Amino acid sequence: MLKIALYIVTLPISIWALESLHFEVLFKKGRVLQMKILYVMVSFALSYLVTNFLYDFAYFSQLR
Repeated sequence: MLKIALYIVTLPISIWALESLHFEVLFKKGRVLQMKILYVMVSFALSYLVTNFLYDFAYFSQLR
């Protein structure tokens, strides 16, 4: 349950943080769909990494 809550919190934060990057310069003109797909995939991947880091950090800090 905690992981789901962390996903819900970190996904909008990762999308907000990725808005500062200019993915347009990485793609050829007319490749809007591919750019949007990459944007979604990177935001989910970043959210996954941050969520697992926070979850593991909370778990291992309780062991001591």
